[in-house]
Amino acid sequence: MSEPIAVLVGSLRKESYNLKVAKVLAKLALTSLELKIIQIGDLPLYNEDIDAASPPQTYTRFRNEISACKGVLFVTPEYNRSTPAVIKNAIDVGSRPYGKSVWSKKPAAIISVSPGAIGGFGANHHLRQSLVFLDMPTMQQPEAYFGGVANSFDDKGDIIEKSQAFLKQFIDAYSQWFEKTK
Repeated sequence: MSEPIAVLVGSLRKESYNLKVAKVLAKLALTSLELKIIQIGDLPLYNEDIDAASPPQTYTRFRNEISACKGVLFVTPEYNRSTPAVIKNAIDVGSRPYGKSVWSKKPAAIISVSPGAIGGFGANHHLRQSLVFLDMPTMQQPEAYFGGVANSFDDKGDIIEKSQAFLKQFIDAYSQWFEKTK
């Protein structure tokens, strides 16, 4: 039986490289994992006032989807040496109300994706700080910084072999680590 793994994509662009990478990871994942891309772009900015009175349906949907998953993969670009607001907002929505976090104990991994040379190093490490607080064991090795992503897809939109091998190594490592950690 496959384990459901939430995938949060930190770019909302329709032709996002992060979304393309998330879809490739889903195809490459071992059958023991079922990667599910969870929508986060429709979440209103976290506001305790609207959460306390009557949580928006999108908050409830998101919390239920994350709760049903056994682990989490973050696929994120880097904005200003940090994670995009949409990822931080999803983290905040899932961590509330206080004492009812949907994140605790879910094995996580991060892959930062960027057209730049350093592959979103800053975003990757900044996100790790939040995951420590959320009590999410996070895969340490291999670290995954996917730089130069614009050169990783051919004219048809298919991933090139070298990049596919890198992603396969990452998702296989997560699968093995997940089995040990869950």
